[in-house]
Amino acid sequence: MRKDIHPEYRDVLFFDVSCSKKFVIKSTIKTDATETYEGVEYPMVKLDISSESHPFYTGTQKIVDSEGRIEKFKKKFGGSYAARLKK
Repeated sequence: MRKDIHPEYRDVLFFDVSCSKKFVIKSTIKTDATETYEGVEYPMVKLDISSESHPFYTGTQKIVDSEGRIEKFKKKFGGSYAARLKK
């Protein structure tokens, strides 16, 4: 590898502000903020949402669609649209 062209790859503390969860992973993201976590000081990045708080991953996602796609299509275009296509 050539020197001085690659970003610094290091441990970074990510903080999910919506559920106050912190986790450390390796990243090349640049940040000026730092915070001490479990006795070690890490560069810190604040997140609005992560897998800890996203409804899909937590299992709290609700499907609101009560009608299927075919029923929506038939309701929108009705029988007149299909009759015109046959002619």
